[in-house]
Amino acid sequence: MLQRRAAGDLVVCRKLVDDNDIDDSIIGFHAQQCVEKALKVALVLADVELPRTHDLESLVEQVEEAGIKVPEEFSSVDWLTPWAAELRYDEPTALDRTAALAVAESATRWSGALLVTD
Repeated sequence: MLQRRAAGDLVVCRKLVDDNDIDDSIIGFHAQQCVEKALKVALVLADVELPRTHDLESLVEQVEEAGIKVPEEFSSVDWLTPWAAELRYDEPTALDRTAALAVAESATRWSGALLVTD
């Protein structure tokens, strides 16, 4: 279920990333959610209780502590964390949409591969 939801967030990112009428907060939120859900797929596979957090850095640490190798680009993915909640309601902050989409795509591929190999 988490993988399906991550894939859904990725679809939203792909469809909206080039639409300048869509606020960065929408793209940032769905990119963050995609990565969060992908990391939580890994935690489920490691039989780790899912934490109630949007903190991507914390989730990466938990996945690594569970013995699952995380792609290198996830080591600095914490820049997406604020898009989960706080930047959705604050003044707009510029989002690197291309980078957000790229990390969301990578996260979905990675978690999908974990499911296939498990």
